Amino acid sequence: MASINKRGPYQWQVKIRRKGYPLQSKTFETEEDAKKWARLIESEMDRGIFVCQAEAEKTTLEEALKRYKREITPGKKGKKQEESRINILSRSPLGPRYLASIRGTDVAKYRDERLLERSPITVNNELILLSHLYTVAKKEWGMEGLRNPVRDIRKPKQPSGRDRRLRPGEEERLLKHTPPRLRPLIVLALETAMRLGELVNLRWENINLARRTAHLPETKNDSARTVPLSTSAIKEFKALPRHLDGQIFTYSANAASIAFSDLVKKQEIENLRFHDLRHEATSRLFEKGLNPMEVASITGHKTLQMLKRYTHLRAEDLAEKLG
Repeated sequence: MASINKRGPYQWQVKIRRKGYPLQSKTFETEEDAKKWARLIESEMDRGIFVCQAEAEKTTLEEALKRYKREITPGKKGKKQEESRINILSRSPLGPRYLASIRGTDVAKYRDERLLERSPITVNNELILLSHLYTVAKKEWGMEGLRNPVRDIRKPKQPSGRDRRLRPGEEERLLKHTPPRLRPLIVLALETAMRLGELVNLRWENINLARRTAHLPETKNDSARTVPLSTSAIKEFKALPRHLDGQIFTYSANAASIAFSDLVKKQEIENLRFHDLRHEATSRLFEKGLNPMEVASITGHKTLQMLKRYTHLRAEDLAEKLG
């Protein structure tokens, strides 16, 4: 049975004691709101569907993010980027709110305000983090009745995938004017279709020049793969100096990206990023006649859908194969 007591001129405290359930207590500004909540909780208890929300009602998003950062983030590859997203969410108007009080409308407002200053990709990554925090809180932190408000809203519309390829003369200009340290990264990106992070993390122990392979024990999608090396790639590796620590490149991914951006700017090449070299390399693999499964084994793409934009298959070509 619920007991409702007046505490001061503007507070009504509800306490519900029921055998088999923990004490439920909550304070409201009006007696009517207190009675409504009591009826709801008692009804759920009567039907056996009540789930205690006490933990979610006393834990703020900022507190939950701190725990997530401590327990979940360290095991992720992109932990630095995630820590930045955690800080942004913690400082947002959602930060001091209790987890159970955040609704879809609140998250939608956050989304719309962030889209005024950041790209849809950036905002979507923040929402993915927020959604996963709610999942972890519900499944692992004992907040079984917690509703995930991110699932109630539309996600920002994502831009279509980039399909920037090198234009006539751009490769020659890049290789002619690139700094000596950066040149091997550009050549190998075009020859192997590796991501920049995969390239800069290569070690000599990963390279087998006799078998013409480069092994990637850690990749973006957590699946190790072994990349075959072309004659040009082998030549580039043989020309590289050896370091005592076994690392092949002295660049970090961020430093290499900045150096490439500076090079592109100086050469007045428009709208070209280092990652576009992976797109160029993948397209060239198809142009050499490799099938999607062969290309995927080299690039590490998980599905054919991811490779569709590289193939540009024409119906007449497929008709010829059918005979």
